[in-house]
Amino acid sequence: MTQGHREKTGWWLGWRWEDLKVKVPAWLLPRLEVCRRVLATLTAELNAATGALEASAPALRPKGLGGLTYAVVEREIGQWDRFTNRRQVGSYTGLCVGVSASGKSRHQLPITKHGNVRLRTALIELAWRLALWQRDSKLVKHWWPVLGNPKASKAAKKKAIVAAARQMAGQRQLFLSYPLPHSKMLPRLRGDKKLLFPVSLRVVSRG
Repeated sequence: MTQGHREKTGWWLGWRWEDLKVKVPAWLLPRLEVCRRVLATLTAELNAATGALEASAPALRPKGLGGLTYAVVEREIGQWDRFTNRRQVGSYTGLCVGVSASGKSRHQLPITKHGNVRLRTALIELAWRLALWQRDSKLVKHWWPVLGNPKASKAAKKKAIVAAARQMAGQRQLFLSYPLPHSKMLPRLRGDKKLLFPVSLRVVSRG
């Protein structure tokens, strides 16, 4: 907002709007009311769309894999069978490490961030949640000495969670419906190993 008032997102909601009304000049209120009605409508529609996406996810999912994240990953990937190896999956997510090479010199750079931004964000958020809910999985156990170490730096934890998200992206079984009929099983990608998440499942109530 302008006119000498700085407000964060959500100023049009509930008590924040009531608190703001006594702070701003009277001539500004009618103009803010117009914006508030539009924003309130958009917020309601966004919440309804989010709820519909969450409801479209299967009821039986790994712990930590929320309905919204499942729907986002499924829609951004489209068809898993269009990837023939793990490198293609990593490239599409933009979680691959960049490389600077000249002659015999070779240095690793930060991730390229090329590819699908929505998918990359969803995978990193999911990696953090699964680190809390799937402590017994091989992937979490591998990175837990860093993720669970209070003395580890933020940079080290960031690198670890990005690496975990990159490895997790190739585990298509994690995102497929449970239980998955044998006829719908996808062929293994070249380089696929045993499922890194012998996942704990939970049934999410629809009511």
